Amino acid sequence: MARPRSFDQDAVLGAVRDQFWATGYAGTSVDDIRAATGLGKGSLYGAFGDKHNLFLRVFDDYCTALTEAVRQALDGPDAGAYGRLRGHVLAVADATASDVCLRGCLLAKATAELAAQDTAVAARGRQTFEALEELIASCVAAAQRAGDIKADSDPARLAGLLLAVLRGIEALGKGGSSPSSLRAIAETALAVLPRP
Repeated sequence: MARPRSFDQDAVLGAVRDQFWATGYAGTSVDDIRAATGLGKGSLYGAFGDKHNLFLRVFDDYCTALTEAVRQALDGPDAGAYGRLRGHVLAVADATASDVCLRGCLLAKATAELAAQDTAVAARGRQTFEALEELIASCVAAAQRAGDIKADSDPARLAGLLLAVLRGIEALGKGGSSPSSLRAIAETALAVLPRP
């Protein structure tokens, strides 16, 4: 009979996520993971599988949490949709500017590093980007119904533009762009939206 686990799985996964986030997939060794979690190789492999499976687990958890956070930021009645959209775009710029460790977004970091050779990471990344774009498009459509964005614009195209700007803000922030520059980019993207 297997012994019950004597560690907090969520805490371990959080430590593993932070290690991969800090040093990337290739830059993280099993010894780094052991040091971050305090677990032995046998415990890690027994609970989560190999390094790749462990990375996929924390990457999936991150993508799920990110999508849910954006959903909560953007969902709501049509009347406040533009305000929520504006708030979300500015919040991403501000959060990126306050990332003093220049850690960036794990979704962007992982897809940049691994998507070309790892089909599982590529598929999960693509699924997440599509979900984020759909959430933005839904919010744009709600703002259109409320009369805050012109109704003759394609919500999907505007969402694609905003998603690209948000991903760009995150990349520029990781590269060390100033907070004022990131905020100005966000404000300019919002000013481009076709208002009545």
